[in-house]
Amino acid sequence: MHMDDLIPIGQLAERTGLSVSAIRFYETKGLVSPMRNSGGQRRFLRSDIRRLSFVLIAQQLGLPLRDILKVLEGLPQGRTPTQSDWTRISMTVREELDDRIAKLTRMRNNLDGCIGCGCLSLKKCSLYNPHDKASVKGSGPQYLLRERDAVTD
Repeated sequence: MHMDDLIPIGQLAERTGLSVSAIRFYETKGLVSPMRNSGGQRRFLRSDIRRLSFVLIAQQLGLPLRDILKVLEGLPQGRTPTQSDWTRISMTVREELDDRIAKLTRMRNNLDGCIGCGCLSLKKCSLYNPHDKASVKGSGPQYLLRERDAVTD
């Protein structure tokens, strides 16, 4: 590895748009692993720019840091996900994203009415949830958490 391949934390912050403290936070979570120069200062691989950009994208998709770390641990040290890595990764999270989209859609569609049986309208619930059928699936707004048919089965 050549010294030109290493950059200080300030330059990494500038290139990623992250604060230095955010980069240190990601370091404590194991998402990046800087080296130290003879003076003890952090030095990062240039590839960490893309690696942290990947972390930011994955977080925007709603992936928790522990899942992002698992993905990155599956890559050789210091390597950034490639297009084929990202395709594989996205396929594994697609189902979770689809479930989130479905929940958000149900919430949006029920926003003006009831809150999914939690319950604000006894009149509506006698139609949607007679005899509190939703309670067998657990507490809380079950109609928003699951498809209505799955709750009333």
